Amino acid sequence: MIKQFQSSQFLIFLLTGGIAAAVNFGTRIVYNLWVAFSFSIILAYVTGMITAFILAKLFVFKASQQPLHHSVMFFILVNLVAIFQTWVISMGLAYYVLPAMGIKLYIREISHAVGIAVPVFTSYIGHKHWSFR
Repeated sequence: MIKQFQSSQFLIFLLTGGIAAAVNFGTRIVYNLWVAFSFSIILAYVTGMITAFILAKLFVFKASQQPLHHSVMFFILVNLVAIFQTWVISMGLAYYVLPAMGIKLYIREISHAVGIAVPVFTSYIGHKHWSFR
Protein backbone atom coordinates (compact mmCIF):
# COMPACT_ATOMS: atom_id res chain seq x y z
CA MET A 1 0.00 0.00 0.00
CA ILE A 2 2.82 2.44 0.84
CA LYS A 3 4.26 2.04 -2.68
CA GLN A 4 1.19 3.76 -4.07
CA PHE A 5 2.25 6.92 -2.26
CA GLN A 6 5.84 6.71 -3.54
CA SER A 7 5.08 7.56 -7.15
CA SER A 8 5.23 10.56 -9.43
CA GLN A 9 1.49 10.15 -9.92
CA PHE A 10 0.90 10.69 -6.19
CA LEU A 11 3.17 13.75 -6.22
CA ILE A 12 1.17 15.25 -9.11
CA PHE A 13 -2.01 14.33 -7.22
CA LEU A 14 -0.66 16.26 -4.21
CA LEU A 15 0.17 19.26 -6.40
CA THR A 16 -3.21 19.37 -8.14
CA GLY A 17 -4.91 18.57 -4.86
CA GLY A 18 -3.04 21.46 -3.27
CA ILE A 19 -4.43 23.80 -5.91
CA ALA A 20 -7.94 22.44 -5.35
CA ALA A 21 -7.45 22.75 -1.57
CA ALA A 22 -6.41 26.39 -2.00
CA VAL A 23 -9.58 26.97 -4.00
CA ASN A 24 -11.55 25.18 -1.28
CA PHE A 25 -9.93 27.19 1.52
CA GLY A 26 -10.22 30.54 -0.25
CA THR A 27 -13.81 30.11 -1.30
CA ARG A 28 -14.79 29.06 2.24
CA ILE A 29 -13.69 32.47 3.46
CA VAL A 30 -15.74 34.17 0.74
CA TYR A 31 -18.80 31.96 1.25
CA ASN A 32 -18.58 32.57 5.00
CA LEU A 33 -19.33 36.25 4.34
CA TRP A 34 -22.88 35.23 3.36
CA VAL A 35 -23.58 31.88 5.04
CA ALA A 36 -22.77 30.11 8.34
CA PHE A 37 -19.35 28.50 8.84
CA SER A 38 -20.78 24.97 8.74
CA PHE A 39 -22.53 25.51 5.39
CA SER A 40 -19.60 27.48 3.94
CA ILE A 41 -17.41 24.39 4.48
CA ILE A 42 -19.78 22.33 2.33
CA LEU A 43 -20.04 24.96 -0.44
CA ALA A 44 -16.28 25.42 -0.52
CA TYR A 45 -15.73 21.68 -0.65
CA VAL A 46 -17.98 21.38 -3.70
CA THR A 47 -16.08 24.22 -5.40
CA GLY A 48 -12.76 22.55 -4.61
CA MET A 49 -14.13 19.19 -5.74
CA ILE A 50 -15.01 20.51 -9.19
CA THR A 51 -11.52 22.00 -9.46
CA ALA A 52 -9.97 18.72 -8.29
CA PHE A 53 -11.90 16.63 -10.83
CA ILE A 54 -10.80 18.77 -13.75
CA LEU A 55 -7.15 18.83 -12.64
CA ALA A 56 -7.08 15.09 -11.82
CA LYS A 57 -8.57 14.17 -15.19
CA LEU A 58 -6.17 16.43 -17.10
CA PHE A 59 -2.92 15.88 -15.18
CA VAL A 60 -2.99 12.93 -12.77
CA PHE A 61 -5.04 10.11 -14.25
CA LYS A 62 -4.55 10.87 -17.95
CA ALA A 63 -4.43 7.20 -18.90
CA SER A 64 -7.88 6.47 -17.49
CA GLN A 65 -10.07 4.59 -19.97
CA GLN A 66 -13.18 4.81 -17.82
CA PRO A 67 -16.16 6.59 -19.40
CA LEU A 68 -16.53 10.17 -18.16
CA HIS A 69 -19.91 9.59 -16.52
CA HIS A 70 -18.48 6.67 -14.52
CA SER A 71 -15.51 8.79 -13.44
CA VAL A 72 -17.83 11.57 -12.33
CA MET A 73 -20.06 9.17 -10.39
CA PHE A 74 -17.19 7.50 -8.55
CA PHE A 75 -15.45 10.84 -8.01
CA ILE A 76 -18.56 12.10 -6.25
CA LEU A 77 -18.85 8.94 -4.14
CA VAL A 78 -15.20 9.10 -3.04
CA ASN A 79 -15.62 12.77 -2.23
CA LEU A 80 -18.76 12.16 -0.18
CA VAL A 81 -16.55 10.17 2.17
CA ALA A 82 -13.91 12.90 2.07
CA ILE A 83 -16.35 15.75 2.67
CA PHE A 84 -17.68 13.90 5.70
CA GLN A 85 -14.10 13.57 7.00
CA THR A 86 -13.43 17.25 6.30
CA TRP A 87 -16.64 18.45 7.96
CA VAL A 88 -16.30 16.29 11.09
CA ILE A 89 -12.66 17.24 11.62
CA SER A 90 -13.24 20.95 10.90
CA MET A 91 -16.24 21.19 13.20
CA GLY A 92 -14.61 19.12 15.95
CA LEU A 93 -11.48 21.23 15.92
CA ALA A 94 -13.32 24.56 15.66
CA TYR A 95 -15.86 23.97 18.41
CA TYR A 96 -14.17 21.54 20.78
CA VAL A 97 -10.47 20.77 20.37
CA LEU A 98 -8.93 24.17 19.63
CA PRO A 99 -11.01 26.08 22.22
CA ALA A 100 -10.11 23.42 24.81
CA MET A 101 -6.44 24.02 23.97
CA GLY A 102 -6.92 27.74 24.63
CA ILE A 103 -6.55 28.73 20.97
CA LYS A 104 -8.60 31.82 20.21
CA LEU A 105 -7.23 33.22 16.94
CA TYR A 106 -7.82 31.81 13.47
CA ILE A 107 -9.80 28.86 14.83
CA ARG A 108 -11.90 28.50 11.69
CA GLU A 109 -8.91 28.76 9.38
CA ILE A 110 -6.81 26.24 11.34
CA SER A 111 -9.63 23.75 11.71
CA HIS A 112 -10.64 24.00 8.06
CA ALA A 113 -7.03 23.63 6.82
CA VAL A 114 -6.57 20.46 8.91
CA GLY A 115 -9.96 19.18 7.77
CA ILE A 116 -8.97 19.60 4.14
CA ALA A 117 -5.60 17.86 4.60
CA VAL A 118 -6.83 14.69 6.28
CA PRO A 119 -8.62 12.99 3.33
CA VAL A 120 -5.64 13.23 0.95
CA PHE A 121 -4.65 9.59 1.28
CA THR A 122 -8.12 8.06 1.26
CA SER A 123 -9.08 10.20 -1.73
CA TYR A 124 -6.00 9.20 -3.74
CA ILE A 125 -6.70 5.49 -3.22
CA GLY A 126 -10.38 5.95 -4.06
CA HIS A 127 -9.75 7.97 -7.19
CA LYS A 128 -6.97 5.69 -8.43
CA HIS A 129 -8.98 2.50 -8.00
CA TRP A 130 -12.52 3.71 -8.75
CA SER A 131 -12.82 7.18 -10.25
CA PHE A 132 -10.10 7.02 -12.90
CA ARG A 133 -9.19 3.37 -13.45
